[in-house]
Amino acid sequence: RQTRAAAAKLAQRKEKRMKAAVVHGQRDIRIQEVPQPQPGPGQLLVKVRAAGVCSTDVKQLAGLSPPRRIPSILGHEVAGTVAVIGAGVAAWRPGQRVAVYPIAACGSCFFCRRGKHSLCESEYGLGHGADGAFAEYCLVPSEIVALGGVVDIGDLPFELGTLIEPLSCAISAARQSRTAPGDTAVVVGCGPMGQLNVYASKRRGARVIAVDFREERLRGARALGADLCVNPKIRDAAAAIKGETGQRGADVVIVAVGFVDAVQASFAYVRPGGLLNVFGGTPQGHRLDVDPRWLHYGEIMLTGTFGSSVADFRQAFAWLQADAARLGALLSHRCALDGIAAAAARVQAGQGAKTVVVM
Repeated sequence: RQTRAAAAKLAQRKEKRMKAAVVHGQRDIRIQEVPQPQPGPGQLLVKVRAAGVCSTDVKQLAGLSPPRRIPSILGHEVAGTVAVIGAGVAAWRPGQRVAVYPIAACGSCFFCRRGKHSLCESEYGLGHGADGAFAEYCLVPSEIVALGGVVDIGDLPFELGTLIEPLSCAISAARQSRTAPGDTAVVVGCGPMGQLNVYASKRRGARVIAVDFREERLRGARALGADLCVNPKIRDAAAAIKGETGQRGADVVIVAVGFVDAVQASFAYVRPGGLLNVFGGTPQGHRLDVDPRWLHYGEIMLTGTFGSSVADFRQAFAWLQADAARLGALLSHRCALDGIAAAAARVQAGQGAKTVVVM
């Protein structure tokens, strides 16, 4: 027994440790020393250099959309350097600067074969079944490596690298909404994700109307391409949108805020034959009141977008490379790992635009 105890103590001393922000429950996030993961076959270990704080992380911390398991390490918007390479991984070398697509899709199920990685039948991912990037190191599952979800970002700053994932989600929304040149697209809610949706819709050739109650967020939307900004506290949004579209309404409406009331109000913005996309995730248990006659006689398409594909992720990287200064203006706050609880509270309060944890 003494020999076993001594061996255990020796092994503990040899075990590599790292600092991480560990979620133990609702509004309970603790900075702890935890074992540093080591990559198995097909995996990569990434030294995290920057990780974005997403509204999804905040919802999970607040208990509105709990993590898949507790305790858990959140964080799915990650950029860093390759630290250790697992067996069988030949395409990477230590020190390469990378961003990581967060969804560990199988690549072979019904949905993956159709490029719908976010709907993978065995889907899990960083901060969602696997530990995420609010730590000094992040283990990249073999499924992500095999999908091509690790992208060499070259000399793109790590902080900007954290924007690839959220921008890819906006690209996915515009693509799945079939936004086309000449369309009028309305983006409801102009927080960081709303502003990225404005940018993506504009890049696809649409005339974009941004709707938000906060003037500072509308200024951000205008900087990323919004043609018209409407504050419903000042001007009736439905009337303004109808007035800009020959009284028809918008071709595409993307609701980029997680409030059912905002989704409900947005029904009035879409034209007959148009499409409404619920992009912002709402709390569990909330319901919409939809008149089926409105859907039927208006031939309205009511849909939603969650996540993105690897192709969207790579498209987002290309757009960031080409427009780094303008998109980088979204990064309004930076903090160390120790400041993540305060950062989450700031995001929940709607202060600033995008917060990034810098290691």
